Amino acid sequence: MNRSRTAALLTAALTLALGAVALASSPQPAAAHGAAMTPGSRTYLCWQDGRSQTGEIRPNNPACSAAVAQSGANSLYNWFSVLRSDAGGRTTGFIPDGQLCSGGSTGFRGYDLPRTDWPLTHLTAGARLDFKYSNWAHHPGTFYFYVTKNSWSPTRALAWSDLEEPFLTVTNPPQRGSVGSNEGHYYFSGNLPSGKSGRHIIYSRWVRSDSQENFFGCSDVTFDGGNGQVTGVGPGGTPTDPTDPPTDPPTDPTDPPTDPTTPPPSGGDCMATYKVSSAWQGGFQGEVTIMNHGSTPFNGWTASWTWPNGQSISQIWGATQTSSGSSVTASNVAYNGTVAPEGTTTFGFLASASGTNGLPTVTCARR
Repeated sequence: MNRSRTAALLTAALTLALGAVALASSPQPAAAHGAAMTPGSRTYLCWQDGRSQTGEIRPNNPACSAAVAQSGANSLYNWFSVLRSDAGGRTTGFIPDGQLCSGGSTGFRGYDLPRTDWPLTHLTAGARLDFKYSNWAHHPGTFYFYVTKNSWSPTRALAWSDLEEPFLTVTNPPQRGSVGSNEGHYYFSGNLPSGKSGRHIIYSRWVRSDSQENFFGCSDVTFDGGNGQVTGVGPGGTPTDPTDPPTDPPTDPTDPPTDPTTPPPSGGDCMATYKVSSAWQGGFQGEVTIMNHGSTPFNGWTASWTWPNGQSISQIWGATQTSSGSSVTASNVAYNGTVAPEGTTTFGFLASASGTNGLPTVTCARR
């Protein structure tokens, strides 16, 4: 290897190391908690809309495409994290008008766009609906659901003055499915507002009772006599995965997993999310985010998964890895083993893939 190439590789390695040190030493709120699944929030249904066999998210819906163009695809890999860690139950004046759908979070501003082509859930005014709300991380708290006034128009960004008083309030509902997985959710039933027709937004707030963290989301609906059908999702406007339609009732015990994301180990302190950052013929770049949902810092961590389609890592950074057949174990390096409560760190890799590049099940454990 010549001297200039050696210097270039050392510079790249140092840059990655310094970036990872900055992330580990300046923890951010963990990007995984929850969002409305029925009726589906914009981020949830746009995630459904954009899923692909390669693991990339490639929106079909034009509104979802516009949101990703503004906020990036990471907003859909983290569809469950429209939150403010300092909200403390505050609403009007804290979340500015025009930013309700993003909760005032800079990483989701594309979902505030006033458009008439967002994915749409079809409902019947006054009917009873089985609600689902993702439980990527389980917390006690209260859910508030609002609906827009009849004077609201989808051609303008949502403001607090557009909303009626909450038509449904639920505290600490039961849950079904694995916490920290795509199919895990809280479930409860409630009557939809009466006297509604045509396009509206159902706005949700989840106010944690154990911290200042609150979650927000906009669900685009039309009151046209529907029973929860979803349109505007996937190629041709239909869901791409018939085994997990967005409108499955929460009381359905056969509701299957979607993408293979595995719940955290016992205790729930360590959670991991996996995404494909980019892909090309025969290979891809992946990233795993490690999250601390415990009350004490990690002194180290290990992530494990099994490749579903014969993928193989050729280069890794931010972790050391061992492989045995299709099984992979990745552990922290010296600079990113300490993860503060509600903090995150990441590692990345390059890998080969031929044909289908299915997403693996990723688990993690703290030390």
